[in-house]
Amino acid sequence: MTNWETNRYLRRLAKACGINKNRIFSSGLKDKRAITTQVLVIDAHRKKVEQVNIPDSIIEVLGRTHQKASMGGHDGNRFTITVRGCCDDQGKPIDAKEAMRRVRQIREGLSETIGNDAFPNWIGPQRFGSTRPVTPRVGMSILEGDFEGAVDNYLGLESIREDEESQLFRSSWREAKDPAESLKLAPERLGYEISMLEHLLKKPDDFLGAFKTLPNSLQLLMVHSVQSLAFNHSLSERIDSGLSLIEPSEGDLVAPILANGRIDVGKMAMVSPSNLQRCRRNCNLGRLVVTGTLPGRDSLLAEEAPGQAEMKGIDKARLSGVEWAVREIPRLTTSGTRRALSVPFKDFSVEEATETTSLFSRWDEGPLDGDRWHPEGACLRLRFTLPAGTYATVLMRELMRSPLDHY
Repeated sequence: MTNWETNRYLRRLAKACGINKNRIFSSGLKDKRAITTQVLVIDAHRKKVEQVNIPDSIIEVLGRTHQKASMGGHDGNRFTITVRGCCDDQGKPIDAKEAMRRVRQIREGLSETIGNDAFPNWIGPQRFGSTRPVTPRVGMSILEGDFEGAVDNYLGLESIREDEESQLFRSSWREAKDPAESLKLAPERLGYEISMLEHLLKKPDDFLGAFKTLPNSLQLLMVHSVQSLAFNHSLSERIDSGLSLIEPSEGDLVAPILANGRIDVGKMAMVSPSNLQRCRRNCNLGRLVVTGTLPGRDSLLAEEAPGQAEMKGIDKARLSGVEWAVREIPRLTTSGTRRALSVPFKDFSVEEATETTSLFSRWDEGPLDGDRWHPEGACLRLRFTLPAGTYATVLMRELMRSPLDHY
């Protein structure tokens, strides 16, 4: 798929196959601005699938299966990423040799502070919306039972880099909250917003129903983004407190690392004075990993100093006292879990990229105020593999040191 966001593509694919979108299963959501390959399970007749022709995509039927793909059910993701317009802190262009030297230097620095080929397991900006951070706002409204607020935020929240047509549409909703008028201004590509507004035209006060027009996976993402906010704040508090991300302290919760890089949260252990040295040794050997909280209804928190950092992060995210039960949509209720504080990357390489073709119009438009890239700067190609559930944008942020919306 080229320049297709996963949910929108699955919606189009379901329509082409004549089935409900819930009969298509994927193990992950891919960014729009990319060329991606992923495995889908489609509950439809093979001939129908083979006849589908959707622009900017190729479908290859691999065979039949009775198993559904589940979210996060794959072992990992391989990335090939082109970085264009390399420059220094002042915005001056740098050549490929200097750019690659800086990448290698940053990689060595990560190895010294975090561990060999590892980086802090921040949850990436796309989970929140790097230019339009709508998901945690909607998520908070859901947890508060305020579905009118959830719809208001989804339709009306401003973006720092949205086109004029979309800005006008969102402004109209904020000012008048008139579904009919906003529908007239809604760009065709904003399909989810259009579905919400069409529902409100039929049932003007049914904001719960309007919210439920979103795909189930996107509804869940809203709640997960609030959890993610707490995790990132807790990780930040831990770093600020001077606690290691690799070596556990008393009160930490550590989990075994599986062969595919995931963690086994069912076998977590609390670090105590009696097992501290053993846990540190196994963490340094890559058998165990220190975890942080993704809070929920039944979440388990660390204790001692690590627990204090987690509670500060939860407070900073304004989630103290949240029940996490969504009574209106019970499937959005989350029990909570744990996530590794650091993550390994492998198969890393960096080289000069000789072609500079971009899928994104910003390259053609040139740098804007606040940007940090230069059209005469070198272009690099980086390759690496990450475990499922981790973000390439986070590793790229460590390597590029650029503003959030550059990833």
